[in-house]
Amino acid sequence: MSTFEISLNGERTATQAATLQGLLLERGYDLKNAFACAVNSGFVPRPLWPERSLQSGDKIDVVTPITGG
Repeated sequence: MSTFEISLNGERTATQAATLQGLLLERGYDLKNAFACAVNSGFVPRPLWPERSLQSGDKIDVVTPITGG
């Protein structure tokens, strides 16, 4: 597998993950938790995470809910 650079939550990082779900697993996200993802400012529904391919230069945002008041 080749390594390429993406932006994850504003930080440049290298990855070998071919898909959004692969990236999330690579970075230690628990897929059972509540959070949302966007690639290049476009929301990606959870059922599409396994098939959403990534490319060098993609901007991925992972947003988690904030609890408390």
